[in-house]
Amino acid sequence: MSFMPTFADAEALAEHQLRGLQWTVRHAYNNSPFYGARLEQAGVRPEDITSLDDLAKLPFTTADDLRATYPFALLSVDPHEIVRVHASTGTTGKRKVLPYTAKDINDWANMFARCYEMAGLTAEDRVQIMVGYGVWTAGVGFQLGCERFGALAIPAGPGNLDMQCDFLVDFQTTTLCCTSSMALLIAEEVRRRGLKDKIAVNKVICGSERTSDAMRQTIGRELGAEIFDIPGMTELYGPGTGLECSAHQGIHYWADYYILEMVDPVSLEPVEPGELGEMVVTTLCKQAAPLIRYRTRDLTRLILGDCPCGSPLPRHDRILGRSDDMIIFRAVNIYPGQIDAILSQAEGVASEYQIILSREGDGKDYMLIKIERAENGSPGDDAAVAAAIAGAVKSQLMVSPQVEVVDYAGLPRTERKSQRVFDRRFDD
Repeated sequence: MSFMPTFADAEALAEHQLRGLQWTVRHAYNNSPFYGARLEQAGVRPEDITSLDDLAKLPFTTADDLRATYPFALLSVDPHEIVRVHASTGTTGKRKVLPYTAKDINDWANMFARCYEMAGLTAEDRVQIMVGYGVWTAGVGFQLGCERFGALAIPAGPGNLDMQCDFLVDFQTTTLCCTSSMALLIAEEVRRRGLKDKIAVNKVICGSERTSDAMRQTIGRELGAEIFDIPGMTELYGPGTGLECSAHQGIHYWADYYILEMVDPVSLEPVEPGELGEMVVTTLCKQAAPLIRYRTRDLTRLILGDCPCGSPLPRHDRILGRSDDMIIFRAVNIYPGQIDAILSQAEGVASEYQIILSREGDGKDYMLIKIERAENGSPGDDAAVAAAIAGAVKSQLMVSPQVEVVDYAGLPRTERKSQRVFDRRFDD
């Protein structure tokens, strides 16, 4: 069974998207007090949507709108139709809690099964799911999609390296699903325990955080596995809304389930095709909590042209960072992903790093980049490595950091998302 769409061409996909957009606007307008009022305020009614160009008439939705409609954000169905809720991790204030109907869950399962299909899995694969379970979308999403696809799911959850390594050997796991930080932990543990020749892992599907090229190379080398990046967020069902294909030239996103726009995060105007912008999503069949031009805050770009893998589904690049995570350092706007990209190209270093911002007694801001030495690197090379990195950052980002090379494995490891930016300029 294939979970891929079968549109004849781009025109057929566009027709499908228009029908979905018209349904979403009509559904939200008629059934959501929030959306009804918001659309009236914008002067837009369902009958005004006659082409995909009319998407620009619709107002944006933000995370604040979700929190304002807590506990059932953007609810557009009778409460009795809700069969499940999921929540975001939530760093400040109320968590973003999203309701789901039975159809929403079914659509999500099919989308996620499509991810496993795109990664080249079969029903013979054994999938070790090492992400959080509970109210988060991660664990249950990976498991739901795996079971819908037909492969064997091993719901191990995060942490517990002894158990994880036992399962890798005993179940002959072929695919790992986890954060890149957890994948690095497992890769290093497999090497430390001498398990590489005793396991069968050949694929790692990483999500929840940006994975640098250096980290991908380390994980792939230590496990002998192919790495796939998976996007997703609670607001848009959860993880599984697209996947990096075997050509590794971008992430195919499921354009039959949502429309993706790229806008300038300040002006909110569309960016030119292929330019960096903030992802804005509009769902096409989501019932309980439809999204109309939802600002995800994730930054990436659309990838133009045909993909070598042959899939006709459109692509976006890996996530560079978030528009609300931008660092303003000495009047220069910097995204952490830009530093990440520079460090991934550096010689003599490993994948783990920290960016520490501070304000000293002279009132000036300072940036310290801590980066691990390559596993077999020589401490005698540290000064030259640090100077090369500082020079690359200065050349590409126009700021001058201090760079400190630390021992391999000298920075913290975690099975969840790694914190890499520490802004201490405003600490009391």
